[in-house]
Amino acid sequence: MATLRILSAGAAQAVMEQIIEAFKRDTGNEVAAEFSAVGAMKARVVSGEAVDVIVLTRALIDELVASGHVAAASVHDLGKVGTGVAVRAGTPLPDVSSAEALRGNLVAANRIVIPDPAVATAGKVVMKMLEGLGVGAQVKDRLQFFPNGYTSMKWLAQSTGTMEIGMTQVSEILANSGVAYVGPLPAVYQMKATYTVAQAARSGAPDLARDFIARLTAPAFRPRLQAAGYELD
Repeated sequence: MATLRILSAGAAQAVMEQIIEAFKRDTGNEVAAEFSAVGAMKARVVSGEAVDVIVLTRALIDELVASGHVAAASVHDLGKVGTGVAVRAGTPLPDVSSAEALRGNLVAANRIVIPDPAVATAGKVVMKMLEGLGVGAQVKDRLQFFPNGYTSMKWLAQSTGTMEIGMTQVSEILANSGVAYVGPLPAVYQMKATYTVAQAARSGAPDLARDFIARLTAPAFRPRLQAAGYELD
């Protein structure tokens, strides 16, 4: 029995877990998967950590191809994911239909939870939006950072606070039943990231990696990607 090693963006966790369960059942092999912000995952790959399958944003996968860490022929785009707004399930949904409406709700919020902008795509998008809305300094003390969007949504789902808002990739919001998806960021501040899967150039289990990637990119799996918040071409 072999073990397939995966390092993945948190935005892909929900769909990856669906494939992982089927893969383990069908092949009898084990899977060791870790999910976090894309910057942190890329750093682990570059440091030489043993890995077989990598899921990051297309821009970072391209950098890993250039540096020789990823096999170019194995690269497959999964789809685009935008950044959205969430609240704890069962609480009132704020108006985010316009930049001005969102601005007012952010100023009124007691806490704003987002993935760490130092390493997470969505965190960078949100911080840029806050500056664009002119409220960056005003809400600074109410921002709470998390290692990735998935963990920020899990925290929000379990919180008992009032007037709390979370913002991260839509796929990380939809993956957590304890939060409610309010809507996307206003178009002027939206930046959709393409998430991509690839095989590590020095994979210790290349056959298993190819099998896993084939399952994730199969036409039959596309509806699940869409349901998870991915926009497909």
